[in-house]
Amino acid sequence: MLGTIGKAFILIIAGILLLRIAGRKSISQMTLPETVVMISIGTIIVEPVVEESILGTILASSVFIGTLVVTEFLQMKFDRLETFLTGKAMVVIQNGQIQTDALRKLRLTVDQLELRLRQQGIANFSDVKTATIEPSGQLGYELAEDAKPLTVGEFKRFMEAYLKTDESKESSHINIFDEMTEKKNTPNSLK
Repeated sequence: MLGTIGKAFILIIAGILLLRIAGRKSISQMTLPETVVMISIGTIIVEPVVEESILGTILASSVFIGTLVVTEFLQMKFDRLETFLTGKAMVVIQNGQIQTDALRKLRLTVDQLELRLRQQGIANFSDVKTATIEPSGQLGYELAEDAKPLTVGEFKRFMEAYLKTDESKESSHINIFDEMTEKKNTPNSLK
């Protein structure tokens, strides 16, 4: 039994390292060959454990699940462990400029980055203040100030400022002499 637990633990560590080397793509973003390789790695990792017995398989599966739960808990407690196991987001565009070194590290082409930007409705690199590839493989981005859409709150503030400006224009057009000419034309009952 201890041999099964030991094998399962070693295979988990090996699997994490292999998948970490494989890169940051979610299953929906994998190509057909990448999907086949990942499934094969999963099968290879489990096969030595499964061959022993049903009880051994259940025990090994429990070790896999237990290790996953403990690993997730430890990642919440220790930032370095999270960085090692899950990774951190990498900046691929900064102030409209493509970070080619980061793309190389991610093994991501400019065409693949453009595809992800187009899927988000972004037409120009210059419209992006910062873009990252998250550990999940998803694109995160912040638009440049001039490319951000107008929000309802911003529109309301703009309209309030505009209306106040209009009111002040109206009050500034009042002729201060009108008051004097109106007094002369009205009959004075006190005379």
